[in-house]
Amino acid sequence: MAVSFVTLFQWRLNSVLLQQENEILLGVKDQILSLVSKLDEVGSFLGDPFFWTLHARETAKSFLTLFKPKLGKKEKEQMVSLIRKLDEVTGVSGDVERIWECYKTWVSEIRGTLREADDYVDDFIVKVYGQTEQDQKESTAEFGSEIENIKSRVSEIVNRSPQPGFSPNLKEDIKKLLKSKFDEGTPLVSCMLSYMNLPYDLKLSLLFCCAFRRVCGKTKADLVRVLVAAGLVQEKSGELMEDKAHENLERLVDLGTLEEEVSTWDYYSVPSPYYEFSLSVMNAEDFFISTENSDSMIISPMARHVSILEVANTITSKNNLQHSLFVSAKDGLSKATSDCLRTVLHNAKFLRVLDLEHTLLKSLPDEIVKLVHLRYLGVTYSILNELPESIGNLRNLQTLDISWSGYEFELSNGVLNLAQLRHLKMSQSTNDGEVRVPQGISRLRNLQTLEGIYAGGGIAKELGIMTQLRSLEVRCVSDDHADELYVSIMKLTRLQKLSLSVETVNESYDSSSSVEYENSILPCLESFSPPPLLQTLELEGRLIELPLWLGSMENLTQLHMCYCHLSENPTTIMQFLPNLKFLRMFNAYKGRRMDKEFFRVGGFPKLEYLYISSDNLVEWTEIEEGALPCLKQLSIFYCKELMLPPEGLQHLTTLQILDMWCVHEDLIRRLSPNGGPENYKIKHIPLVKYRGDMSHGFWCR
Repeated sequence: MAVSFVTLFQWRLNSVLLQQENEILLGVKDQILSLVSKLDEVGSFLGDPFFWTLHARETAKSFLTLFKPKLGKKEKEQMVSLIRKLDEVTGVSGDVERIWECYKTWVSEIRGTLREADDYVDDFIVKVYGQTEQDQKESTAEFGSEIENIKSRVSEIVNRSPQPGFSPNLKEDIKKLLKSKFDEGTPLVSCMLSYMNLPYDLKLSLLFCCAFRRVCGKTKADLVRVLVAAGLVQEKSGELMEDKAHENLERLVDLGTLEEEVSTWDYYSVPSPYYEFSLSVMNAEDFFISTENSDSMIISPMARHVSILEVANTITSKNNLQHSLFVSAKDGLSKATSDCLRTVLHNAKFLRVLDLEHTLLKSLPDEIVKLVHLRYLGVTYSILNELPESIGNLRNLQTLDISWSGYEFELSNGVLNLAQLRHLKMSQSTNDGEVRVPQGISRLRNLQTLEGIYAGGGIAKELGIMTQLRSLEVRCVSDDHADELYVSIMKLTRLQKLSLSVETVNESYDSSSSVEYENSILPCLESFSPPPLLQTLELEGRLIELPLWLGSMENLTQLHMCYCHLSENPTTIMQFLPNLKFLRMFNAYKGRRMDKEFFRVGGFPKLEYLYISSDNLVEWTEIEEGALPCLKQLSIFYCKELMLPPEGLQHLTTLQILDMWCVHEDLIRRLSPNGGPENYKIKHIPLVKYRGDMSHGFWCR
């Protein structure tokens, strides 16, 4: 972890030089680059094989202590043997404890110095904002002197670095040792090795993924925004940090240290034992403190990042060094907890990431708008109805997530002052969830995500000049502005995700129908042409017919069709999408029968997740053998009239999960493992779940 502190501070310094608003720093550019170079020496020392071995030894000891009850005899012996061998290979086994204590003391000095320096940089950036030219020159000169002072302190610490003697072949000896010890390692031991071998940036990314609830996790896009705001991605000219963060998460998934949630597409969490082990190591280093289901929480004065899940009572902290705070509650915050939170926020003047979930806040605490270093603010599942104008004080804010707010939420003009804003996610808890944004939103030239906006009020024209957008969610689309809206969206050539939902009308389509959205038609789609890079498309509202342009979307990987109520088979066009992995049809088809024409051999070549929900579906006759060759999960929700499983279900050999929710009792009886006559169709599926209203309620294999 020590290398991580050094590298993150180097990234911070380089980022300061890249920011255009800090052109005044060009006068001290040489001093900053000189300090970065000196830190290279520190990083090189900390990455030495000898000290990597010492850290590996301590990691193995922590792992053995944490998982001892779960380790078998073979695993315990293997871990003890590994620790002994690591001592032997260093050649200083008799004195290893003393050397380790010297190393920890030295690292602590480096860490403390860099923490102070990091906070000093933050203070300087805030101080010069709005100063006169003369005051800026004086502050910059003072800053340059302090940079030189920091460099001198780092040099002095480097000169006192531990210098143990060791074999020149140590690096090769370590490689041989690890290969011999772990080629046939047990799963827990292999997990420890995987953790130890993670690069520093991936290890920190993994840790921040542990900040959220394991039960539901977070979407990959949510995790990306947190990693960028926390400074865990190096900023480079001409590159988007979000792309690098996404790449890091993909690497964690490939390594098995981050996994997609079972039955929830695109939600990710850290699996056991990586979750427990990561937090154990970080808690021990006072770097990242996490607690769950605790009546009280005392935040360590040195903790940089804190996660409090399902907080129940008091939070105590005099820590003014925090950079990240994650708080979630079950049923909102009590008055006592809310008061404690305000005190914590008052002290945490260097906070960069603040995520408040299910807190049911009625108003934004005044302390939040004074957190001038804040880059990420999430206040989700609240009962906020407004944001104060002073939200504009958060001039470093990159992400503002106010999803699932109060019933009459509106966005204040203060948000237009958030020049660094990259992601704006919004929704309210009534009507169609739309949020009206103030005129001038197009002034936010760094904005990549704009979700939950009301389609009217002149926003359609403004969208046309927001060509930097990559994710757009527009609600309450109607005939009044559809043509202008679509023309603007077609100009957004960088767009990767698009969601369009119709404005709902309360009256039924006819006297015999009360089907939701059946009278709310998504207008003018035939005149629309999707941006070329679009990967995710969500259409919510009635369609007369499926637009022909849908079949030409070669980059599309996710398609959500909700309340479309199509009369004809929608898969005739969709099945030829070459890269489609996720298909959600929620009352997309109003027919009563699906036959083999829906899922034929050769169609949907890469589809992995299929979600079907229908109020009308009575019969699903057949899936052709050889169809859906990559399907991993089939979800059948609210198909209350469907009584028979389709023939051919048994041929879906790649299927890992069958999830059924609120379906007909006859369907469940036929598939039941307790004598169901058609259980043979699902015996090959590893995980089968049913949730519903039957007398026996729930079964899961």
